[in-house]
Amino acid sequence: MKQKIVVLTGAGISAESGLATFRGSDGLWEGHRVEDVASPEGWARNPELVLEFYNQRRAAARAAQPNAGHLALVALEQAYEVVIITQNVDDLHERAGSSHVLHLHGKLFESRSTRYEHLVYPMSGDRIDLGDQCEKGHQLRPNIVWFGEAVPLMERAMEETATADVFMVVGTSLQVYPAANLVHYTPTGCPTYIVDPNQPAVAARANVHFVREPATTGVPRVVAELLAKA
Repeated sequence: MKQKIVVLTGAGISAESGLATFRGSDGLWEGHRVEDVASPEGWARNPELVLEFYNQRRAAARAAQPNAGHLALVALEQAYEVVIITQNVDDLHERAGSSHVLHLHGKLFESRSTRYEHLVYPMSGDRIDLGDQCEKGHQLRPNIVWFGEAVPLMERAMEETATADVFMVVGTSLQVYPAANLVHYTPTGCPTYIVDPNQPAVAARANVHFVREPATTGVPRVVAELLAKA
């Protein structure tokens, strides 16, 4: 039976494919206040702005390509059961070839009904416009978990993490909750690899290995080490 590796990924791995990180040092996301484009209140104030913002994000994500970090995680599946829990809404992990990806914050290439959360639709194009409706006649919105909304897959993510033989964190500051809490759900003594050029603050715990490199070099390094041990 293969050992299980659970990987938590954040904006840092997508940034190396050219996608803007969620929040810049100035507190803005692509020139917008995060509250205006990623909250229920922002949607209520100006749905057209929110839709156009995500239409642009989709076009950027479609033009981006998986990088060496994404591809290295696929290689891990040769010898391990690999579960990727991502805070990213792009599809770069899937396009790289990872077979088990959990999107905590939703998916950029899905729309959903504003009234009926279970009515979710895959998108073939890049746009949702005002007037685009679900089958029950309600406006469509991005299938993204905004600030202030519940994270439906969090419980499943905790369950996956609790059964990990190895835990890896890639490209996330461990500042966005509840995802940042996952590191505390790993089994006692579970080896934890944290790949990030800016070492995130983690409460003192045994068996943590910091790799202060970007995902494109740090992840292949850790993957090579893990494959050698398999």
